[in-house]
Amino acid sequence: MQRTAKAFWQGDIKMGQGTISTQSQVLDHVQYSFNTRFADGIGTNPEELLAAAHAGCFTMALSHALTQQNFAPAELNTTATVTLDMSTGSITKVNLELSATAIEDLSAERFGEVALMAKNNCLISKALSAVQIELTVSYQE
Repeated sequence: MQRTAKAFWQGDIKMGQGTISTQSQVLDHVQYSFNTRFADGIGTNPEELLAAAHAGCFTMALSHALTQQNFAPAELNTTATVTLDMSTGSITKVNLELSATAIEDLSAERFGEVALMAKNNCLISKALSAVQIELTVSYQE
């Protein structure tokens, strides 16, 4: 299986701009620029897209893990925050914040164990193995 995305850029780094499109066309010529990456411009940036990919991948991995263990997940909400260290020019951390509604016959402790397993087995987590990934879980029993 392969998925594609395209990036177009024109101009220098500070004044230039580009667009990003995905195979699914969910992103279709979405703007990105220096300001959308390092300030508050309108558009997206690679770090935001990485955070979205990680949140989605982890949440799906958790749903799969719960389903395999015969638990029916109701609501799983994940926020991923990517930390970019400007002094080193590297992504240093991803924080996954998970909140979930109670699942029948599943304790908070066991839910946390399954969530940790999903974090470790998520394809995006594996791809980011050089980055510190933290998981915070809020589970309402």
